[in-house]
Amino acid sequence: MKPVNLSAALASFDEVYSPRIVARMNDYDVRVAHARGEHVWHTHEDTDEFFLVLDGQFDVAVRADDGTETTIVLRQGDTFVVPRGTPHKPSSPGGSILMFEPTGTLTTGDHHEGEIPGHVDSTAGHAL
Repeated sequence: MKPVNLSAALASFDEVYSPRIVARMNDYDVRVAHARGEHVWHTHEDTDEFFLVLDGQFDVAVRADDGTETTIVLRQGDTFVVPRGTPHKPSSPGGSILMFEPTGTLTTGDHHEGEIPGHVDSTAGHAL
């Protein structure tokens, strides 16, 4: 029953694509993460994924059923929801994000393409 300051939470770690759980609501985690570089193409089959850009820029490439790829460019204050079952690949020149995801959801989805880059933490989130 204490408030969490998101700036202080983000200042407490440096790793990119390694989210920290700042709150839990019902069966969802509220996570914050630093973003820089390429993530991995992945899919969450049973859940949408909500992003809010807290700082910098965060891009999300999405792939349609016909294989067409589109990149959505998000800046501070922008939100975007990746619909369940949609292959997507985040990337960023640098920034920080807030995400809502069901507790236990892996950052690399139910399945992913190729090897996971060394700077991407395949996790369901870490305690703050």
